[in-house]
Amino acid sequence: MLFNSPDIYSILSQTQRLRVSDGEIKPVLDGCSHTSKLLVLIWSQLGDFDNLEYAWWLQREKEQIQATGITIRAIGIGDRNSGIKFCEYTGFPQEWLFVDAKAQIHSLLGLYRGLSLQFPLLSTSQTAWLNLMLMCAGIGSPGTLKEVFRGYKGDKKAPQLIADEEVVRGTPLPPIKGAFFKAAGGKGFQRPFELATLRLRNMTEVLSNWKIYVPDSSYLTQRGGTFLFDSQGQLIYEHRDRSILGFAENMSNPLSFLYK
Repeated sequence: MLFNSPDIYSILSQTQRLRVSDGEIKPVLDGCSHTSKLLVLIWSQLGDFDNLEYAWWLQREKEQIQATGITIRAIGIGDRNSGIKFCEYTGFPQEWLFVDAKAQIHSLLGLYRGLSLQFPLLSTSQTAWLNLMLMCAGIGSPGTLKEVFRGYKGDKKAPQLIADEEVVRGTPLPPIKGAFFKAAGGKGFQRPFELATLRLRNMTEVLSNWKIYVPDSSYLTQRGGTFLFDSQGQLIYEHRDRSILGFAENMSNPLSFLYK
């Protein structure tokens, strides 16, 4: 189902969810009435690697985003503990993040549920897991395998992700210094294995704290969306996720739409 701009903004303006910062049920657009642009992110499970990667890009470009006067709000699937853990790891501000335990806002906005094959002998959770595994293999998730491979082979259209002096920790591998990628492929662009290393760090974080990030696995396949509004609440950009690792139209530079 497709919505026009007034429908989307109207739905969001009437939506109240639990705010991670204080545990209160608040309007998700509270404090957003006087802004030049409003970026609303409807995220999938907060333990979804897509969202950790999305938040990493927002943190990377936070100064540029602040300079353009963009206000950000996000709603993710989970509970308050999920939200707190997510913000602690990614640096995403708790006051910007709301949680929706049952993915109701995703349904209201007509976002892709993901692969939803039914297996009568399996529980809801087991069915969701099996559908997720199929999506990871590219079934019902177009472009996922291509994006996985891009993380390993590098991308000269994407910026360098890890500074030469930065040390990547928190993976099963020994600490990796950014200069390693320079030696492997050069500098000034996304080198081979650079993005894959960041994704490995995210995977390690989530799997080590799975029950916190994903208190209910029923919604593992649900995808999210990105909506950018002008000061009048008119929709000026949207992206509806259709796959795992498909959270942006331009995965080489996921936030490029903000500066057009």
